[in-house]
Amino acid sequence: MDGRLQVFSGTSHPQLAKEIMRELEAPLGRAVVGTWKNGETRVKLEENVRGSDVFVIQSMSDPVDHHLMELLLIIDALRRASAARITAVIPYYAYAKQEKKTTGREPISAKLVANLLTTAGAHRIVAMDLHSPAIEGFFDIPVDHLRAAPILARHIKRQNLDDVVAVSPDAGGVARAEDLRGRVGGSLAIISKRHPGPDVSEALEMVGDVDGKPAVIVDDMISTGGTVVLAADLLRERGASPILAAATHGIFAQDGLTLIDASPIDKVFVTDTLPLPETGPRDKIDVVTVAPFFAEAITRIHKDLSVSALFT
Repeated sequence: MDGRLQVFSGTSHPQLAKEIMRELEAPLGRAVVGTWKNGETRVKLEENVRGSDVFVIQSMSDPVDHHLMELLLIIDALRRASAARITAVIPYYAYAKQEKKTTGREPISAKLVANLLTTAGAHRIVAMDLHSPAIEGFFDIPVDHLRAAPILARHIKRQNLDDVVAVSPDAGGVARAEDLRGRVGGSLAIISKRHPGPDVSEALEMVGDVDGKPAVIVDDMISTGGTVVLAADLLRERGASPILAAATHGIFAQDGLTLIDASPIDKVFVTDTLPLPETGPRDKIDVVTVAPFFAEAITRIHKDLSVSALFT
């Protein structure tokens, strides 16, 4: 790209956008992003973007649909203002759990969101830890799928724990837990779990020895907190100590923070892909920033360098 680098942001996570720009040592692009009196989203760019290589930082945090609409309108405004390339930087990609039909007459929402972003005018997507790698295939444009495992692993290593057990809270997360185990050392444990209903989990059995060992429950996101708390209860029964959790996206929906605070979990490590809820106990929450990671990714994409080097 010969165009100059410009970065804009929606209103979903202003603190992360500021931290990324601090790493880039550049100002955030000026734009009006708000709401009209009738409730509709308002977007107006206040800078010339013609011929520029533009990045839009917007995490799909609560309220998800509002922040998604902001992102779509910013992309549309950039396209109509003749930006040379538009990259949507989406730290947390919402609707990612709805990447397939589980029963009849259901939408594939993650695919629809991909279609909307492409139709709006995005040329490239940067996202972190999509719930399912298959979502990359929903796009007909390049997707840089970043992983938080290196960041979380370095943070866990700083805790100076011996003989760590990386715990997958379900069979689907084994690869994720094994990746972290390979980075921090130790062993692996797997919990068998079933979902009798939406956002409802039941632990059945565990494979692996955790007695007297520090255990780290590894997941890509903590939504209501039910899954990690269920896993923590089983780990406590099996003698694990301390009990930690590590996840990329800390959603903490409903009373998630309260549920975790009352659980056997000693500490939860999450990244700042999402802002923490404004209410609820946070004593057990340890936030690790991904701002330098995203800043490096933006720089590499702008300069047409490899992004894969970030995953080591």
